[in-house]
Formats: sequence, structure tokens, C-alpha cells
Amino acid sequence: MLGYAFQLALRGFRRNTVLTALMVLAVALGIGVAMSMFTVLHNLAGNPLPQRGDEVFHPQIDPRPADLPGARRAPPDNLTYIDALNLYHLDQASQRALMSANWLPLRSTVAGNPLRMETTRATTRGFFPMFGVPFQYGAAWSEQDDTRRAQVVVISQKLNDQLFGGADSVGRELIIATRLFRIVGVIKPWNPQPHFWDLDDGAYGAAAQIYLPFFTWLELPQDYGYGPMDCWGDNPGAGTHNPKAAQCTWAQYWVQLNTPAQVRAYRDLLVRYSQQQHTLGRFQRAPNVRLDDVMQWLNYKHVVPVIVRMQTWIAFGVFVICLLNAVGLLLAKFLRRGGEIGVRRALGARKRDVFAQCVIESALIGLLGGLVGLPLVWLGLWLIRQQPVSYAATVQISPLLLLYALLLAAVATLLAGIWPAWRAARIAPALVVKSL
Repeated sequence: MLGYAFQLALRGFRRNTVLTALMVLAVALGIGVAMSMFTVLHNLAGNPLPQRGDEVFHPQIDPRPADLPGARRAPPDNLTYIDALNLYHLDQASQRALMSANWLPLRSTVAGNPLRMETTRATTRGFFPMFGVPFQYGAAWSEQDDTRRAQVVVISQKLNDQLFGGADSVGRELIIATRLFRIVGVIKPWNPQPHFWDLDDGAYGAAAQIYLPFFTWLELPQDYGYGPMDCWGDNPGAGTHNPKAAQCTWAQYWVQLNTPAQVRAYRDLLVRYSQQQHTLGRFQRAPNVRLDDVMQWLNYKHVVPVIVRMQTWIAFGVFVICLLNAVGLLLAKFLRRGGEIGVRRALGARKRDVFAQCVIESALIGLLGGLVGLPLVWLGLWLIRQQPVSYAATVQISPLLLLYALLLAAVATLLAGIWPAWRAARIAPALVVKSL
């Protein structure tokens, strides 16, 4: 019986082509607008480290003076050098990474190769396994390289293509900030969005091109800064030439904790450390710590722009308006076929048979509207990528989201067609037949 209802729905679908086309366009427009903005929100609010985002944590402690004017209640985002060093050497996590960033000059040792400025990530070895960084050639440096300040470097595939034509460059040398560095690894394209590990330089953007051992980086001739600094006291620029200044926070620190027990133990460690530093006179405040995983950290920092959330709600509002228009058009379409429906009822069709026919027809209209709406989604995303905002270039759509768009169109239109189908099924056959 359902197959017969489907056949009738297909026939009804081809009648009143103007009304059918208007409904398809209404659904397509709604899907195009709603899924364009939902895709943006999905890209920006998704977990950038889906395989282990709940195992990677960002520790925060509070070394600020008790009477610091305008200080917020939450601890600083980053650590002072001495606190970062102390926590790093406590070694209570399965992986840990101390880091910062700047731009450094480099050139290859090949004659005639020009000097260039590249984005630099200074970090420790744990950065690569903890964040799952994939390698094209070679591997990360060793912990011994961290300890002995080895002049080694990991570069991006993009930079390797530019300097060495994509060949295996492990063992080759680069001159970085006047020092000679040996390449130990080349990473595959890797640029999770947002850059949760360092939000100081913007949550969205291009990946770093070179990765240096943190302690080696600190000893370079630093005319290029140590990354964004937040200093307090009478000398707000204290850290400009002295990253070890006790009143400046700038170092980012992440740890990997694999179990809830490890998370609790590490949070207790942060509290005990703060208490110890308070006893020593370094900290003036009572222990004030945070330990957020990746998604908690992004939510805490409100990384997703408020305007994107607002635009997404507006887009789905447009979709609802389009569905309401579709409801009216469906009602007009079904009621115009009152004579046909009345004859069917008089010949023995049940109300539920008529209802099924109309609901299936609504779903078909929604599915076709979804198909027509997919190019509108692509157009909407293209227009978004032309906008002068930091996240524009990161917006991509996956096949799964396209499938969701089709399902949303079909299901939403099916639901929208329930009331018109119910009205059509209640047409009294006797009255219709008498009027024929």
C-alpha cells in the first residue's frame, strides 16, 4: 500500500508545477542559508584535536600581586618563565610541552638562497606526540636535544617544498637567526583550527613553518621578541629583553593526562605548587588554579565569535520562515486537489492512505529542495571565504554535512507537510462528489 501511495505522490508531484517549483525554491533557499552558517559554526566550534582533546590540558596558576589594579578573578592565561620551568621539570604528565612563538629570519645554506622571515614555534619535544603531529620525513628531536640546547629544527612540508623541492631534507642545514641548524624532521600539512595551543596570536590562521627546541630558541639573538607578554608593576616592558622577568607571563604550557585520576592528581599538584610558592613569598594570592581540556579552554576563551552564533540563529530563522511558506503552499496544493481526493475516498481509500500520499509528496519536495539547495550552500561558503575575517579561509564543508543538509530538508518538509496532509485527509467525500 505504501508503494501505491508513493506512486500517487510522484504523480501529484508533477501536477501544479508552479506551486511545486515555489516550494522547492523556498526549501532550497532555507537550506542554503541555514547550512552555510551551520557549516561555519561547525568548523569554528568543533574539537580541533578530536582523537585526544579530552586528554590534553592547559594548566594555569596565579603569580600576580594581591593588589594588582583591574585584575580579573581568573588566573593569567600563560605562565612566567620560572613557573613554566618549575612545572615542566616536575614531570608529572605523560607528555608536556612548553612553548611560545615569534618570527625569525632564515635561509638555506644553498648559495643564492634569499633571506626570509618565517613563523616560528618554539617548543619542547612533547609537542609532537601530544598533539599528534604527522611527519613526512624524519621525526621530532629527542629530550636530550631539549636538555643540551641542540641546534636542530623541524620544518613544514610547505617550507620544505619551497627550499628543497619536496625532497627528503633531513640532515640538511638552515641558517636561522645567524645560527646553523640541522633539519631532523619535515611534518605533513598540519594546521588544526582553532590554534588552541596559542590563542595569543589569533585563534585562526596559517601554521608555523619552523619548530625549534624551546631552550635553544631562548638563547638565540632575540631581536624579534618572545611572543605576547603580560607584565605588571612599574615596568610593563620588563620582558621585552628579559623573558625571565618574574613579573611577566608569556609561556604557554600543555600537558597530557590520560585518566581522570591523573587529572585530579595534577590539579592537586598545581594547588600544592601555588601553596609552596606562597610560603616562599613569590605568590601573594591564595592558590588560584585552572586545568581545562581543549574544549573547556576554547569555551572559556569564547573563541567562537558571538556574531557567528547570532548569524547561525538568524539563518535557521530564515529556514523556519521558508518552511512556513512551504506549509501554506502545500495546503493550497493539496486542497486544490480536493475533487481527486474526494473521489479516492468515495472509492474506498482511507484517510490514512490520503495522509500517507500527501506526506510522501512533502518529503519528495523537501528532498528535491535539498538537492537544489546544495549549490546554494557552496555559494554561501564561497561568499563567506571572501570576507576579511581571520576564520574565513578555514571554512570547509564535508560530505557528511552535505548528507545532513539533504536529511534536514527532507525531514523538515515532511514535518511541515503533516498539517496540510491532515487537512487533505479530512476532506468529506460526500460533499466533494455532490459538487462534481
